[in-house]
Amino acid sequence: MGEETVNVNVTEPAHAPQLRRRLGRADLREVPAARRALRELLRHWGKPGRSEIAELLTSELVTNAIVHTDDDAVLTAVVGPRGLRVEVRDFVARRPRMCVPNADDGTHGRGLVLVQSLADAWGVRAHGVGKSVWFELDAEAA
Repeated sequence: MGEETVNVNVTEPAHAPQLRRRLGRADLREVPAARRALRELLRHWGKPGRSEIAELLTSELVTNAIVHTDDDAVLTAVVGPRGLRVEVRDFVARRPRMCVPNADDGTHGRGLVLVQSLADAWGVRAHGVGKSVWFELDAEAA
C-alpha cells in the first residue's frame, strides 16, 4: 500500500514539516519503508542520534500496528517547534499491553518498553474507531 505524503516546507513556518503514510494490512515491508520516509523528513533535525532514536521507535509502533491488528494503519510524523511527534493510528479498539520481555522470547515484547525508555513522552489515545499510539522527542535532548 504505502501511500505517503511528505511535506517539508522550511520557508513557511506556518507549515510544519510532516509525514503521513498509510500502512498496508499485515505488510511488514511497511516497516523499512516507514523508516526511510522518516529519515528523509528528519535529515536536518535534532542533535546527532535523535533521528536514529525516532526511526527505532517508529519501527516499533509500525510493527506493533501491523502485527497486532488485522487492518490498515496510518503513520503521522510532525516536526514542530518543541520537537517531533510520531503517531501510529490503527482501527482496532484493543489497547496495547506493556510486556516484560522474556529472555526466551527472542525479540518479541520489547517495543513499548523501548518507547517508554527512549521517548520524552508517549501514550495511547482512543478514537471513535481504534486508537493512536504516539511518542514525542525533543530535538535537543541528550
